[in-house]
Amino acid sequence: MQASPRIAFIGGGNMAAALAQGLAGRICPAGHIHVLEINEAAHPSWRARGMQVSARPDPALSRCTVWIYAVKPQNMREAVAATRALLQPDTLVLSVAAGIRADTLAGWLGGPGQPWTRLVRCMPNTPALVGAGATGLAALPGVSAQDRQLVQAMLESVGQVAWVQDDAALDAVTALSGSGPAYVFLFIESLIAGGQALGLPAEQARQLALATVAGATRLAAESEETPAVLRERVTSKGGTTAAALAVFEQAGLGETVARAMRAAAERGRELGEESGR
Repeated sequence: MQASPRIAFIGGGNMAAALAQGLAGRICPAGHIHVLEINEAAHPSWRARGMQVSARPDPALSRCTVWIYAVKPQNMREAVAATRALLQPDTLVLSVAAGIRADTLAGWLGGPGQPWTRLVRCMPNTPALVGAGATGLAALPGVSAQDRQLVQAMLESVGQVAWVQDDAALDAVTALSGSGPAYVFLFIESLIAGGQALGLPAEQARQLALATVAGATRLAAESEETPAVLRERVTSKGGTTAAALAVFEQAGLGETVARAMRAAAERGRELGEESGR
């Protein structure tokens, strides 16, 4: 693995900031990180971290051995067109843009009949902002074992990673861990609202809801038992938990979650097809 790569971020939004924070001092010095961010108001915060930043593509990009495209999907094609001329033969490219298929991006980056195959598509999630992310990764054939080691180390700096086979599997990752934090936040909202409806003060309901979800997640992660077994241990026959779970079952919670995830995966597939047109 390269000891200290030079890394470029094309796009300097929240996800880029989270990744850069994880990389600095672990994968490379802060001074080895170069950020291309068109919003010049954001430049001082990057420089305060000891990182280089520019508003337009410049020669510094060509000196970076790893490029991370962290722009919105609708801006990806324009970003590639603006930077492609500075790609070097040994540049390893990562994309964290949702919905842009790896082969589509490879075609934009490469020349006619010569797609850029040294490419890893990444699907991180927002808990990466606090170093607790979950990222799915899929690599094209031009990515070497050494490249994989580097990419894994980079993304593990902000959480856990899982390698999958292809874009279809990344659609499933998107439905589970990519969109998953929103499902959890919705459940937390519902717990807080339910606590308030039962008479708890708002702040107390929030405190208890957050602690409950965090504690249950930690127990599930650290226990040798499955979540199903842990659930059964909390549920006494004829008790309060059983009464609550019966309502969830009558409402079809499991099938509702499954349908929601299918909808997310299908939308990811549609976005991929749209971007490739």
